[in-house]
Amino acid sequence: MTDAYLWTDSRYFNEASLRLDSKHFTLMKQGQPNVPTITKFLSEMATNYYNDQQSTNGEEGGGEAKKKKVLRVGLDPYVHSASFAKELNEALADAAGEVLANGNDGEELREIAVIDTLDGKPNLVDAIWEGRPALPKNPFRVQPMEYAGVSVFDKVNKIRSEMTEKKASLAVFSALDDIAYLFNVRCMGDVETCPVGIAYATISQDEVTLYCDEEKVQPADVMEHLKKANVTIKPYGEVVSDIQSHLSSNSRNKVWLDNTRSNYAISRVISTPSLIDAQNAVTPMKACKNPSEMEGMRRAHIVDGAAMANFMAWLEQTIVVEGRAVSEVEIDEVLTGYRAQQPGFKEVSFPTIAGVGPNGAIVHYRAAEGSDLLKYLDRTNPILIDSGGQYEYGTTDVTRTWHLGEPSEEFVDMYTRVLKGNIGVDTMIFPENTPGFVLDVFARKALWEIGKDYGHGTGHGVGAALNVHEGPHGISPRWTNKEVLKEGMVTSNEPGFYDDGNYGIRIENLLEIVDVNGSDNSGDEPINKKQKTDSKQFLKFAKLTMIPIQKSLIDVGIMTEAELDWLDAYHEEVLQKVSPLLEVGSPAMNWLVKSCEKIERKKN
Repeated sequence: MTDAYLWTDSRYFNEASLRLDSKHFTLMKQGQPNVPTITKFLSEMATNYYNDQQSTNGEEGGGEAKKKKVLRVGLDPYVHSASFAKELNEALADAAGEVLANGNDGEELREIAVIDTLDGKPNLVDAIWEGRPALPKNPFRVQPMEYAGVSVFDKVNKIRSEMTEKKASLAVFSALDDIAYLFNVRCMGDVETCPVGIAYATISQDEVTLYCDEEKVQPADVMEHLKKANVTIKPYGEVVSDIQSHLSSNSRNKVWLDNTRSNYAISRVISTPSLIDAQNAVTPMKACKNPSEMEGMRRAHIVDGAAMANFMAWLEQTIVVEGRAVSEVEIDEVLTGYRAQQPGFKEVSFPTIAGVGPNGAIVHYRAAEGSDLLKYLDRTNPILIDSGGQYEYGTTDVTRTWHLGEPSEEFVDMYTRVLKGNIGVDTMIFPENTPGFVLDVFARKALWEIGKDYGHGTGHGVGAALNVHEGPHGISPRWTNKEVLKEGMVTSNEPGFYDDGNYGIRIENLLEIVDVNGSDNSGDEPINKKQKTDSKQFLKFAKLTMIPIQKSLIDVGIMTEAELDWLDAYHEEVLQKVSPLLEVGSPAMNWLVKSCEKIERKKN
């Protein structure tokens, strides 16, 4: 095989088309008609490779037939998930079964392809990666109980209780946010914009082990924190051999490992009879925020609102009053600078997306000096800004689309329909045990009415002072994620519309899920005390993001009175919560007050 392929989902179709060298790479657009998955593609390749080989029977009249070669699929077990390797093995086995069923020249067929983990050899990319940085060893910091809410001791006890129920002798954790959450630690610098450190962890009934480089636990307060929780520190590279030793010490030992959150290097040393492959105990604990975590999230979004008010006051002054065009890079730098002025700010929660005009249609665009794509904002084009902050106490993620000039009628129509979708999700009341995909249609309804849509999901989970993308829940048309929405979860709500080559629109708020009969963070009274029966709980969303929505881009003619009421109420809440952080009479306060005024409605 001499061809190269790149698989990506709809978020990156546009960018991949722009950046890939088509002489070398073929873009495989996941989810599109007639585009196979990676596993399907490889299993078909294995079948063709096997069938295309000619059986050589030696010279006429005799000779031994040469055995056909199998396809070797190279795979680095440390960078591929256990679930992907399992899926690939199953696909290759199915393909072998089909070849056998169709006849195989009388050979004894067991396999037509194998996964080769290249043990003892370098990753093929590593071999040509000049100047690759060493594995980072940045120190952990302790996440105070004020923000963590639950001690390491209590988390471990809960996990051990669940291990007993599952008859597991060892629980293994390799997802970095699971480990940060479990040990109430955070780290900066190991993974860009994610407050996690490179490590593994295991829990048995008599030991809790953190596998990491010793530099990560050098700070005295970190060492004391872990010692108090009875955590054993071991070298990062010993986790696989320790799992093997645990299994060999007793044939009845079983390891609880979530294959969707682990690499193949770990899963392959656990035999099927010894494996308990199930969602790990940390995932649901982390997804449903405790009161301290949720209070930190609310605080983070209020200070984020203050940062955005300062930024937007600067942007309007620069673009509208001074008439200066501003680069996407400068916009990123200035916005980050205002966030950095807020108490507890650590870093951005992901690389800022600031896309002017056609760059707004590149869903995960990142501006860079010297790039051919770099654009400048003036009054002629809109800008989509998707950004967020990592604070000591919470994580934010917000998208707003702004236009400081005269937008076209088409742009206003599409913007309004995206807003209607956002409101449609925000105002939903739904029963317990509702998976996220059930709500996705409400985000798309106004777009579907005119034959439009967007390719990405509507919502993802968000960590509490952790990763900005967090599972297991989501709001998406992909019905395969059946994780139900629960009280205490945080989700984004981000419908959009993208006209490739012209503009992109996205409006994103973060929401917390609350009981419909409890008060939400707005202080509102319950909607209806009768909406909970003895047998079923009902849930709703409460707003976390506290940033105004540009009213001049809204066509009130296609908005309902209820939607306009929602907008006015939201802006009233934003003003109430953010204004105390701004100086009276300052440009930021003036911008916030004006932006939160009630929207002008059409007179009958």
